[in-house]
Amino acid sequence: MRVTLFESEAPKTVANFVKLAKKGYYDGLQWHRVIPNFVIQGGCPNSKPGASGHAGTGGPGYEIDCELSGGKQHHERGVLSMAHAGRNTGGSQFFVCHSRENTAHLDGNHTCFAKVIEGVDTVDDIREGDSIDTIEIID
Repeated sequence: MRVTLFESEAPKTVANFVKLAKKGYYDGLQWHRVIPNFVIQGGCPNSKPGASGHAGTGGPGYEIDCELSGGKQHHERGVLSMAHAGRNTGGSQFFVCHSRENTAHLDGNHTCFAKVIEGVDTVDDIREGDSIDTIEIID
């Protein structure tokens, strides 16, 4: 999948995602939550084979604030958005939306920070336990 980042709309979230990706943080992590016609979720360090802890409960060791007032804050097919356990508790976990139909209620609650612009059908093919090989940032 190829995505475009919403740098103007969610600058802190994008900067955090880019920092983690460039460090190789996401390499080998699994898509630990897959709900058809809703979202696929990844980015938890506890999902890496051999990690201790329950997949879906981990993060980078810090939290970032939500950025909800910028443009493009609409959860539609192919949008990447920050997962969190409550407002301003995101860190590394993110999800990719399958459709607008079942994700519109997330608007105003989770920060949309990117959108798939090539290979969006791949979202439909991902199954729970599939791995993120790597995330490459092209400057």
